[in-house]
Amino acid sequence: MANTKVNMSLTKAPMPEQDPVIRATNFDEVALGYDAETAMKEAARCLDCKNSPCRTGCPVAVKIPRFLEKVRDGDFDAAYDIITSTNSLPAVCGRVCPQEKQCESKCVRGIKGEAVGIGRLERFVADYHMAKENKPAPTAPASNGHRVAVIGSGPAGLTCAGDLRKLGYDVTVFEAFHKSGGVLVYGIPQFRLPKEIVAAEIANLEQMGVKIVNNAIIGKSITVDELFEDGFEAVFIGSGAGLPQFLHIPGENLLGVYSANELLTRTNLMKAYRPDYDTPIKEFHRVAVVGAGNVAMDAARVSKRLGAEHVYIVYRRGADELPARKEEVEHAESEGIEFKLLNNPCAIHGDENGHVTGIECVRQELGEPDEKGRRKPVPVEGSNWILDVDTVIIAIGTSPNPLIRNTTAGLEFTKKGGIQADEGGVTSREGVFAGGDAVTGSATVILAMGAGKAGAKSIDEYIKNKAK
Repeated sequence: MANTKVNMSLTKAPMPEQDPVIRATNFDEVALGYDAETAMKEAARCLDCKNSPCRTGCPVAVKIPRFLEKVRDGDFDAAYDIITSTNSLPAVCGRVCPQEKQCESKCVRGIKGEAVGIGRLERFVADYHMAKENKPAPTAPASNGHRVAVIGSGPAGLTCAGDLRKLGYDVTVFEAFHKSGGVLVYGIPQFRLPKEIVAAEIANLEQMGVKIVNNAIIGKSITVDELFEDGFEAVFIGSGAGLPQFLHIPGENLLGVYSANELLTRTNLMKAYRPDYDTPIKEFHRVAVVGAGNVAMDAARVSKRLGAEHVYIVYRRGADELPARKEEVEHAESEGIEFKLLNNPCAIHGDENGHVTGIECVRQELGEPDEKGRRKPVPVEGSNWILDVDTVIIAIGTSPNPLIRNTTAGLEFTKKGGIQADEGGVTSREGVFAGGDAVTGSATVILAMGAGKAGAKSIDEYIKNKAK
């Protein structure tokens, strides 16, 4: 990039958004996206660093300076081609990837001022391409004659499938739900990631020749062993982590206690927020969401949109330790979500009919750092108090469903139920690879995509070596 064209602004172009008061009452997308002029100006903030440190922070190896240069020059089609050469889901990544902890955390522009808005520009390019009326259909090489099965159509599975198809493999994705997308459709709300965007990204993969079979529960309707018997030469397990974790405190079985997974699945996949759907959902008034990750923020913001007058985030650590993205926390606060920090739930209270009436908490102080470097919460003796709520939503993480574990011989698993796999997705069973939340437990979309990419590379090497 020519330095004479560099935009020297210390701040990134702000993202246009719906007004918080208005958006808290609807499920329309909060962030509205850049226009072309703003995108070009923001891309011109890139310094075109010699070593491109931003690329080292991208799990799917997007050629960031190259696509930014094309955006700066107004060549959005070329920018799209550059991004999609390594990333099969650019419109998704541009919306939900934690760029501030990935590529943008490495951006030299961020040393003095704010990093370049890489994620916002990726979204712009993907949306520009989707909006085009006349665009070439995505293509892939002719079949190389080798067949691979992918379990799960979430970010890990879709990325693995897309990369393998680009290498010429015949890929079939097996998805348990009636709709493809995994956590992208059941876990992330419409106002953060419109389902039309996910459907369009999946349609691109299908046009490339990726086959998707829905309502296929691996371990029940068909086993991993039977996939090999059917002629698949390798299997990638990207089945995610859909089993919710709970607090194991008194009152957790009361009416009005939900996992975030249930709330979000009913709302996102089964459209409970829409009057033209018959999905039942409880009428919320005062809601406590336990946890402070992105899923907790999603659950809280969904509850607000479903009509709750008061929504609280209950978290045992302080503001500096919140695990959710800064953007998600800011959005939640601006929408009226109340944060009850340094409070650890110890019991849920109910009435004589078994309905939730409150959640009992113990105030906390932060002590010494734990093994992850975060200061450990320490209870304050005699500080118990009760927050009056009629609904409690547990959002403290998920683990992999045990179905594949219980029906697949030869696989080794971690203590937390994840599949044991190396960085390339290689498992203890020959021909079986795994990645994403099925290995790590609940994590980010982009890390799952990176694992899917690594799995595809390992599968390609495995099949080629077998053919020698």
